[in-house]
Formats: sequence, structure tokens, C-alpha cells
Amino acid sequence: MAAALNRIAAALAGAFGLAGLAAAQVGGPAPAPAGAGAAERQLAPVTITVNRGVAQSAFDTPASVDVVEGAVLRDGQLRVNLSESLARVPGLVVLNRQNYAQDLQISSRGFGARSTFGVRGIRLYVDGIPATAPDGQGQVSHFDLASAARVEVLRGPFSALYGNAAGGVISLFTEEGGPDTVLQLGTAFGSDGVQRHLSRLSGQEGSVRYSVGVSHFATDGWRPQSGAQRDLANARLGIDLGTGTKLTVVANALAMPDSQDPLGLTRAELGTNPRQATPVALQFNTRKTVRQQQLGASLVHKLDADDTLQLTAYAGERGTTQFQSIPVATQTALPGALTQPGGVIDLDRGYHGLDARWVHRTRWGGTPATVTAGLSQEQVDEDRRGFQNFVGTGASQVLGVQGALRRDERNRARTSDAYLQAEWVLGPRWSAQAGLRQSRVALRSQDRYIAPGNGDDSGSVQWRGTTPAAGLVFHASDTLNLYGSVGRGFETPTLNEVAYRPNGAPGFNFGLRPATSRQWELGAKWRPGDWAVNGALFQARTSDELAVLSNTGGRSVFRNAGATQRDGVELSAAGPLGGAWSALLAATAIDARYLAGAAVPAGNRIPGVPRQSLYAELGWTHKPWGMTAALELRRVGRIAVDDANSDFAAASTLAALRLGWTQRAGRWTLREFVRVDNLADKATVGSVIVNEGNRRFFEPAPGRTWLAGVDAAYRF
Repeated sequence: MAAALNRIAAALAGAFGLAGLAAAQVGGPAPAPAGAGAAERQLAPVTITVNRGVAQSAFDTPASVDVVEGAVLRDGQLRVNLSESLARVPGLVVLNRQNYAQDLQISSRGFGARSTFGVRGIRLYVDGIPATAPDGQGQVSHFDLASAARVEVLRGPFSALYGNAAGGVISLFTEEGGPDTVLQLGTAFGSDGVQRHLSRLSGQEGSVRYSVGVSHFATDGWRPQSGAQRDLANARLGIDLGTGTKLTVVANALAMPDSQDPLGLTRAELGTNPRQATPVALQFNTRKTVRQQQLGASLVHKLDADDTLQLTAYAGERGTTQFQSIPVATQTALPGALTQPGGVIDLDRGYHGLDARWVHRTRWGGTPATVTAGLSQEQVDEDRRGFQNFVGTGASQVLGVQGALRRDERNRARTSDAYLQAEWVLGPRWSAQAGLRQSRVALRSQDRYIAPGNGDDSGSVQWRGTTPAAGLVFHASDTLNLYGSVGRGFETPTLNEVAYRPNGAPGFNFGLRPATSRQWELGAKWRPGDWAVNGALFQARTSDELAVLSNTGGRSVFRNAGATQRDGVELSAAGPLGGAWSALLAATAIDARYLAGAAVPAGNRIPGVPRQSLYAELGWTHKPWGMTAALELRRVGRIAVDDANSDFAAASTLAALRLGWTQRAGRWTLREFVRVDNLADKATVGSVIVNEGNRRFFEPAPGRTWLAGVDAAYRF
């Protein structure tokens, strides 16, 4: 432990050495956007929903939790990717892969870093509705940042109370409409053919609050074979039914046709030309199409002054078709034995869920307490088909098209959970929180493709996990809280992770086991004047770590790699510097390694986890001109590309500048902005594909890019 802490201290010192902002005030929760004005920058009580269904002060919570407000998500941003704004949250790494066929890489204190597609190890929610499937696989492509009121980010032991695969929690909440009726229009254009257009109507009619928005995004991509388009519609309806009852209905629809995939580059290809696409990506026209529709509702009924019932239900469907670069020779290696599942993946998923909870406010020993008890069930049914990615033979052969069927199965993942949580004020200076969650996760596969050499590979497996968490807060003063928390979590393999066996045989890899982790955290939250300063020391020790065994042509095979440990420090601060200036700094140092007894040599770094990450921002405003400006600095430490630590993506430190102007005329408000990223035009690697079988690990990031836009709002 001492050696690990020494390594962390060295890494943190290196991170701070870069931030020319005099290692002074260490960064924290996001302030208002640069230029918001002194009055608007003053700290207000921030409420979060860590204790499910109960709003509470983030300052008084025994957990690392940050809130990024909607204004920050939109100020001078493209408003398409979480990577734009969540870099300001310590402990969280959000890497933009410049590849809309594969989504972002998001990790929380090292959990989820191995993911080569979607989001793993982190629970995702939009307006209380899971964006993470029952098996633990999540997507953020339908997160509507243009309509968001805020994003809450929870890290550490209390994440375990959200159940399976909760190494962290990211929750987006859509703005409620009203009281005024507001029409908003916006457009932006940028480098590489980027364009984004949006419109939103919000307001209130009697007891009904509404917010409806649509957006269109398109890009040609920085590399060949990386163009994409995304169309998103999002609606929220809040109805006050009277007698303490409120109904909220949310709906969204997403369409992403033919998002191109340039694949990763080898070290040699990266050195020769980082803007190229891997030749096989062009050869097979690698791409993905995604479509999703979802509807959810939440009913909250206040029984009396002390008791509240809440019922949340949702249902949706998501379709994915992906063309991969699996070579024809691989698919036809065993003539007459139809065992290779092909190079086209076609998934149709229908999912639904239900959560019912009771919140009771009471007094224990004469002091206030709150108890939350609930039950939830979630299910996803998946039709998975595999096709060859070619037709014909010889000179008449065509690649990158859907060919013969080579896989057909009906899969299901289901979770059933029961949870109990409590918050108790122990006395004038002490408070506590604790919770327990019992989860059952069941996977089932019905094989419908029976062919020569490919028998019936149907099967099922189920796992159970108990995830407790507890925390204690010492309220040292009105401006200083000290806390500690512990917890235990577990993460089961997803349907995608069991989809392929290590030996290339057909059928599910039901031999995979869930990973289990034990976490602890010690922290401090300080509020000196208008500043917010947070710090946390943490450790997570995991058994049966789920890791990528091989990743070839977009297809990943997983294994249990053994024991790992993540030791880290988070520091953050935000506040005014005086006059028109403000600052923010968020820094993380983490030492994530395999332990003795693992399938990987002890001491090797966990791939995909940067040792350091840092975000710094210096903001300025000039209210008479309606002008704001901010200089951003982002650093990501070097990243191991595989378990063997055979290569690393180099560390990068990038600067960005954003400028904004605001004018008001009658009922109109106009806002213009200009943004320049990678000011120094550095050549960097944006992310890595962990354990890529062809050693195409590297996904390069663009050089200097620009973005400019305008927003108009009319208040009726």
C-alpha cells in the first residue's frame, strides 16, 4: 500500500506541475460558465439523489459526487458528447474515440476502462430511467445534452447500491418546462464537416410542464471512413395531479444510420499517417447503424407528511447492425463446418423495467432519519444474428455486404433486485448512511442456428450478489465535512461479453464469472467563502477481474484475469479569483495494477486507465459587452494498450479556448460562441482499443479544430 501511495503522489505531483495555475487552489465542482457574474457564481446548496428517491445536500453526503449544471454542458460546446464537459469531474475519464460507431470510452476510477464498445462498469440513467441494460451494458448516444438540467456523477463505494456493474453512476436530468413558454433554436458548424442543429419548445399550461426538443448532428470525420449522423428527439412531460401526486413521462428516439468505423491503427501506421483509416476498414466498409425508441413514466405519490411512494416503469427497443472486418479466409477456414459466426452482427433488443420504492421519514433516538426500501426488475430480450460480410467468390466476390446467415439465437438477460437504504442524523456533528442491495442476474440463450459442425449451443447461467455500503460524516464546522465510506460491489459479464468463446467455437462463453470488488474512501469537503474544495483518497480491490482476452476485427473475447487493485487520489476546487475572473481545477492520480496470482504478471498496469488526468479552466467575463472567455487545459496520462503492457499511448496535454457573446432585445436572447480545440495543433492519441488482436490499438485524435455557433431564444 505504501508503495502504491508513493506512486500516486509522484503522479499527482506531475499532474499539478503541468497546471501553470500555481498548484494553489485544487479543483472541484463546476462553477457557473465563465463570465456568469459574481452574484451568479456564489455557491448555492447543491442537491443530489444518491439515496434513491431522496434529494439531499451533496456537501453532507459521505460520497464523491459532482453535479455539472446544464449551462456548463452547453456553454461553448457541441452538445453531442459527454466528453465535452465531464472532464471537469475528478475520477472520471471520458475519451472521445472520434468514432461514432463505437461510442465514448468512459471509466470511473478505472472501472469501465477496458470497454471496446458501449459503456461498461458504470450505471447510466436519464430522468431516473436506466440507460444501462440488465446485463450491465450501457449506451449514452441518446443523452440529450441540449435539454439537460444537470448531470450527476457518483463515484466510490456508494455506487454499489445501484446494483450490478456499478463502478460509478452517471445520471442526466432533463430540464422541466415553465413557467414561461420558450422557443429555442440553435445551429453550429465546425471542422471536418461538423454541423449541429437543434430546436426546443418548453413551457407550462396549468398543471402541465413540458419540454420537447429535436437535434441533428453530422460529421465527415477527421479520418477517412469516420463520417456519422445522429438524429435525436427527446420529450419530458410533468403533470401535477394534485393531492401530492406527480406524474412524469419521458420519451426519446434515436437514429444513427451507417456510422462509419475507421478502426484502430498499429504503431507503424500511427507513425506514418495518423489520419489514415486501416485498409480493411475501407475494404469491408466497416460501419454501424443504430435505432432506438424508449418511453418511461414515473409516478410519485405523497401518502402523508412522512411517507412517499414512487413507481417507475419503462420500455423500449434498440436495433444495431454492425459490419466488421473479419477476413473472408477466417469465416471460411473450415469448409463444410459452419461454425464461424460471420462478420455482420445484427441485434434487435426489446427491454423493459419496473422500480417501486417507499420513502419513510422518521426519527431514531430523537434525531431525523430517512429509510428507502424498494424492488426492481429489468429484462432485455435479444435476437442476435450473424451473417457473412461478403457474397460471391473469386472475381465476383463483393465485400462489406450482408451475406449468408451464420448465427441465430434468442437471448435474455433479467435482473431482480431488492434494496434498503437509510440516512440518519446521529447528532449535531455526525450523520450516517448505509444500504444493502440483493441482486439476481440471469442470462439465457436459445440457439436457433443448427448446422454441420455447429450443434445446439443453448444454455443459461445465473448469479447472485449482495452489495452493502456504509458511510459516516463528521461535520467539523459549517464549512468543513470529513467522511469515510466502504462498500462491496459486483459486475457480471454482459451478453456481448459471453457472446464469443476463446477457442473460436460457437455458442456463449458461460464459463465467465462475475467480478467482485471491495472499496473504501476517505474524503473532505470544504467550503471557504465562495470556493468549493473536495479531496478523496480511495482504494478498490477486485477479484476475478473481467478483461479482454482478444479483440480482432471489432469482436472481443473476454476472460477472468484475476485480482486487481486501484489506489487513487482525487482533488478538486472551483471558485472566483476576484473581479471578473474564476478558476476550476480537477485532478486525479490512480495506480491501477494486477496483483499476484492473476493471469497477467503482477504489477502490470490495467490497460485503458491513465495514471493521471487533469482539467483546469480559467474564466473571464465582461458584463457590459456580454462577453465571456475561458481557457481550458486537459491532460491525460499515458495509457497501457494491453495486459502485457507491450506499448503505451503517450500522455497528452491540450489547450482549448472558447469565447461567447450574449445580447438581449425585448423577448429575444441571442448567444454566439466560438471554440478552438487543441490550440497548439498537437498530434495525439485520443483513446486505445484494449488488447486489440492485430495490434491496431491506437485511435488518433484530431489536430486543431474549430466550432462556431449561435443560439436564439424567444420568451412568449
